[in-house]
Amino acid sequence: MSAQSAFAQIAAEDGRAALVTVVSGERRGSKLLIRADGTSEGGLGDVELDRIAVKAADDLLWEERSELAEAGDTLLFIDVTAPAPRLVIFGAVDYAAALCRLARAAGWRPFVCDPRSQFATPDRFPEAEEVIAAWPEEAFARTGGIDRATYVAVLTHDPKLDDAALEIALRSDAPYVGAMGSRRAQAHRRERLLAAGLEEELLERIAAPIGLDLGAVTPEETALSIMAEVVAVRHGRDGGRLSQSAGRIHEVGA
Repeated sequence: MSAQSAFAQIAAEDGRAALVTVVSGERRGSKLLIRADGTSEGGLGDVELDRIAVKAADDLLWEERSELAEAGDTLLFIDVTAPAPRLVIFGAVDYAAALCRLARAAGWRPFVCDPRSQFATPDRFPEAEEVIAAWPEEAFARTGGIDRATYVAVLTHDPKLDDAALEIALRSDAPYVGAMGSRRAQAHRRERLLAAGLEEELLERIAAPIGLDLGAVTPEETALSIMAEVVAVRHGRDGGRLSQSAGRIHEVGA
């Protein structure tokens, strides 16, 4: 199977890969397929060019965007296909139901996880990709593991569940790990995680209290606050007001 055909198949199966094509230069038309696991297929006719392509594609695979890239006198087009990002929510609570609805509307794949099977039921979370009644280690495994497109929101107030989920998520490649709770609750959680052996720098990764400061009161408003922060992190933004921003509003101007 050619690199082009393999890329088309991965895209049809909602997978993640990059197809690098030489669009100008003496090797014009050469193609290299790069999969998310680092394996590749095809080639650009030059070992150094392949290396440059792999390095450039590695970031774009997880930024989930396609773009042109220069490699000396050669111009490459890196075409990326990727599934919708995942939001793994721990805690089968009302906030989780509202967050599922909003995440689904925004094109994300929300998962709800909670070991309490009486609460973690599909009928309570119809918008969830999957509802998993399991402890964090098993739950993360059943979602497919944690990669750079997996965002984690911990919404329970149960230390047994919170701490177990956070210990796994903070040691992973997840770009966002948020946790609900007051500042006092966060301080107690921090003490517990430090006592459990989590490094200080890992604890700094927790977005807590979770969400942007919108003055949210209802579960729906809280879900909006959380989703806004998640989207901002995904796009490398702080989540401030556009009226006070001096930079470009969108990555690509209209």
